[in-house]
Amino acid sequence: MSEQITLYSATVCPYAHRAELALKEVGVDFKRYEIDLNNKPDWYAPKINRASKVPALAYGGPDVPPDQPSPDSTKIPESLVLLQLIPELYPGRSTLIPKDPIVLAQARVFIETFTNAFMPAWSAFLFKNADDAEEQMRAALQWVMKAKTHKYAVSDEFTIADAAIGPFLARLELFLANDVGKFTEGRGSKFITALRADESFKPFWDYLDLIKGRESFKKTWSPDVVLAQMKTRL
Repeated sequence: MSEQITLYSATVCPYAHRAELALKEVGVDFKRYEIDLNNKPDWYAPKINRASKVPALAYGGPDVPPDQPSPDSTKIPESLVLLQLIPELYPGRSTLIPKDPIVLAQARVFIETFTNAFMPAWSAFLFKNADDAEEQMRAALQWVMKAKTHKYAVSDEFTIADAAIGPFLARLELFLANDVGKFTEGRGSKFITALRADESFKPFWDYLDLIKGRESFKKTWSPDVVLAQMKTRL
């Protein structure tokens, strides 16, 4: 099977961002096709991902335009599947998959636990304007600081754990600082300002800055586009 790769993505989507980070980390050439989440192409669900979600990868098959996908390529959805598959396809080209199986297990546990700790707070603040949104988010970010055991999440090297959560943390900062979400105007920016002034959260900001400073992140992060797309989805 040839190594033609097409990633179907959406700039606004943190899940899709995970797969883009992995592709940049391994340094492989790929085609990227932007899916408008508000107006998905008719061919996308039947030919790429029956769940009609991003990200999805078309691997192998002939070199064809992304909007004319070949039935000979293998279609693979789901961000965490792709986040682990991509470095496995190109071993030795990144640090995403730790060589130590114990550290790899810790990375997987970190991702799972982050999902349970962070996603309810993400939803409560951005989409539900919950009365206790600030309290929930503070607790979630405190969990990140406590769970992080090394320079990065589970290692001194960038792994799947960091690539899994970085897209969410960057968007959280961006959306709240710009008051983009289904919450009372000014609530997000006030929270971010207070969080940055709180010295106890300095390790969190240092960690986020470390992730955002990676070349793979800088090459896949377009905050103006993310903001514009998010506004159309509220």
